[in-house]
Amino acid sequence: MQRRDFIASVGAGLALAPAAGWSQDAYPARPVKLIVPFPPGGPTDIMGRTAAKAMGDALGQSFVVENKAGAGGNIGTDAVAKAAPDGYTIGLSAISSLAIAPYLYDKLPFQVEKDFAPISLVGTTPCVIVVHPSAPFADLKGLVAYAKANPGKLGYATSGIGTSNHLAAELLQSVAGIELTNIPYKGSSQIVPDLLSGTVIMSMESSLATTLQHIRSGKLKALAVTSPTRAKDLPDVPTVAESGYPGFAVETWFGLVAPAATPAAVVQKLHDAWAKGAKTAEAQAAFDNISGNLRVTTPQEFGAFIKAENNRWGSLIRKLDIKAN
Repeated sequence: MQRRDFIASVGAGLALAPAAGWSQDAYPARPVKLIVPFPPGGPTDIMGRTAAKAMGDALGQSFVVENKAGAGGNIGTDAVAKAAPDGYTIGLSAISSLAIAPYLYDKLPFQVEKDFAPISLVGTTPCVIVVHPSAPFADLKGLVAYAKANPGKLGYATSGIGTSNHLAAELLQSVAGIELTNIPYKGSSQIVPDLLSGTVIMSMESSLATTLQHIRSGKLKALAVTSPTRAKDLPDVPTVAESGYPGFAVETWFGLVAPAATPAAVVQKLHDAWAKGAKTAEAQAAFDNISGNLRVTTPQEFGAFIKAENNRWGSLIRKLDIKAN
């Protein structure tokens, strides 16, 4: 099949008519499965369960979360791509699968531009540069000066090759003209103990949820956040942009997608359900508890956002020749 422009394919997919005898007005007539491609208990799972509860309440039907973890989110995301396009299986996917994986792997079981119907962006979290108090610098300016004086000698922990926090660090190195050494871990749960002990003195964390308590207690120090604005939980910590690199902005993001041929009316119902549910105090509190930023976009806006993120990260990955191990 000839590749289509992503936005065009989204429009074509949403325009498909429902199967004969299938009533959009009755949707959803039975529980909807929401696949979260990461394990239970983490920030992504909490976002997924919050969305499921909010959308279920809005539509008067159960949304059941199924955790299908593995391959950095690609297994669960692929399950959404291959599900029946009837609105009864949707997923909460992330930047890792929808904008990074296509350029890290030679082959993926899904194609982002043709296998998904975007519903809405759901949430974002800033990456944060966190250091052990023994680090020989106290701010981003000092970090850059130290790295320039010691090229390649300063190591930083990330949750793996090609993750959003790894790429945020690569982008920082590019704009600051420094050379750091990535120390890939299997996840933040392994990074934090080593960071607290000083085994590794710096980490580019993809979520504040795992380190905020230690930053507040003084056991760790946050130098800067990568989001366009300061994190509400760390109002005294500057952004990278404020610290001398205007325009620098990186966030880990998550959004709802359905199989590509899901009818437009169903996608719109799902979007409207999230837009309504996102306004509740319960949803906002859940995101606040994981230091996340709740987001709502139209399906078209989310489709354009995914395309822009693919262009951005694909270009950086190709430039640096980053490959998944």
